[in-house]
Amino acid sequence: MKRIALLTSGGDAPGMNAAIRAVVRTALYHNLEVYGIRRGYQGMIEGDIFRMETTSVSNIMQRGGTILKTARSKEFMTPEGRKKAYQQLQKNGIEGLILIGGDGTFKGANVFFKEYSLPAIGIPGTIDNDIAGTDYTLGFDTAVNTAVEAIDKIRDTAEAHDRMFVVEVMGRDAGYIALNSGIACGAEDILVPEEITNFINIMKRISSDKRRKKLVNIIVVAEGDELGGAAAVKAKILEAFPEIDVRATILGHIQRGGSPSYFDRVQASRMGYEAVNAIMAGETQVMIGLKNQEIIHTPFEKAIKEHAPLNLKMMEMARILAS
Repeated sequence: MKRIALLTSGGDAPGMNAAIRAVVRTALYHNLEVYGIRRGYQGMIEGDIFRMETTSVSNIMQRGGTILKTARSKEFMTPEGRKKAYQQLQKNGIEGLILIGGDGTFKGANVFFKEYSLPAIGIPGTIDNDIAGTDYTLGFDTAVNTAVEAIDKIRDTAEAHDRMFVVEVMGRDAGYIALNSGIACGAEDILVPEEITNFINIMKRISSDKRRKKLVNIIVVAEGDELGGAAAVKAKILEAFPEIDVRATILGHIQRGGSPSYFDRVQASRMGYEAVNAIMAGETQVMIGLKNQEIIHTPFEKAIKEHAPLNLKMMEMARILAS
């Protein structure tokens, strides 16, 4: 193999740039040519492909987002779109791919390989931390720290005004950010998609807090919880307790941005380095993951089969500690 291409796909995550840097510089060290593909699979279809050198990745580790930009491509989901993408790769002499993204990215690569036998190695990049076959995905650590910092500030104003706040964090299908930020901030309740929310118990807890004159409450809710986001939870609380001063806050996309934490930078570097070694060794259709702080290789088939399960025992711990 002489020439590989690199792309980022799906939602952006802090640490992607550190992984890009590691892939480019490791490949160049081994005398591989590296090409960047802008805007993920859509850029592949459109031929938005360019040569990368060591200076292409200078001074990017501390930056959030991705210098390669990212997108979700409906066209790549069609055989016609994948054919166009393959033709563009052939035109540029690309012999292998390294992909940074989530399970949708790896699903696309798996189908692409079955049709065109182009080897691919994946690096898990998603703030949701919900990919099976790895303990950790790029961006999760930074996203949780961003949420914790914001919730800590919200608690300050909640204390000042004796208010209840319902704080919505990202997590359409996974509650990792909600669970971990909620525990770290001492939230009174944490609502996640993986567990059916017992609203009656929340009402009992609020009633008990009122009797105890505990007036400050923080409820952290993942956007994908079945009750709905922060606004829906606030409305339900006001139905039962119209006298309570309740505010809803949606943290939104600030969780995706910002300078990545040291942990995200270091693990991104490890994964990018290992991805190049793997593709040079002839491996394909595997994701570079982390288990017990050690690098592992997980087949795409396993990584995309299911979401990583949330540790619901931690939910019970959170409830006890907040009582």
